[in-house]
Amino acid sequence: MTLDIISAPILADVTHGFFGRAGGASSGVFRGLNCGFGSSDQSDLVAINRARVAAAMDVAPGDLVGVTQVHSARAVTIRSPGEAGAEADALVTDRPGLALAILTADCAPILFADPEAGVIGAAHAGWKGAKGGVIEATLDAMERLGARRPAIGAAIGPTISQCAYEVGPDFRDAFLADEATSARFFVAGEDGRWQFDLPGYALQRLDRAGIGRRGWTRHCTYADPERFFSYRRATHRNEADYGRLIAAIRL
Repeated sequence: MTLDIISAPILADVTHGFFGRAGGASSGVFRGLNCGFGSSDQSDLVAINRARVAAAMDVAPGDLVGVTQVHSARAVTIRSPGEAGAEADALVTDRPGLALAILTADCAPILFADPEAGVIGAAHAGWKGAKGGVIEATLDAMERLGARRPAIGAAIGPTISQCAYEVGPDFRDAFLADEATSARFFVAGEDGRWQFDLPGYALQRLDRAGIGRRGWTRHCTYADPERFFSYRRATHRNEADYGRLIAAIRL
């Protein structure tokens, strides 16, 4: 089956893709392109799925490089495939032939590129990482490799949208304690709950960081079960586990 690869015009100068679940070897709740070795899916099937992504990115499977994601604000610089696996939630490189990869299942995958400097980045931005500064850490790491913020484009891929992201009052209070204007990313829900706009919040952080261009593909992971995996949807359905989507970028 053909892979479902979403691209962003902002990143047209580099090879990249936000991959949906179509075209994979996994079955059951992982049906499709589950790329997460951290799931309870069969590891050989995950390896097949990741090899298909690597082929789509025109790199060897070993050159599809990721990190051990821990919902942090840490960004690491990758110079060889052997540096993969560090505990972090963003990675950057200036080495052609390496594809940087991030896994998500509702959190925001963000791909970055400065084609002029030959520097790329990828970040896993859940609410904790975005609030803690993972976006800014990624940009700082790119600058250390020679990127310039006005030349950087960033695209947010499929993520959970505001209408599907219900949170409690303590969650909202934590954001407002940092900055009162964050109230605009919350709308009142039912029974004292709130709906949080994660992609909108990430876009604001990108704006404030001073990059040249940014956008969101406007795909909601929760709302489209045929196309995307979703942690929250799996939880609501009492499923035992969930697949992980992959986003990748290379020079």
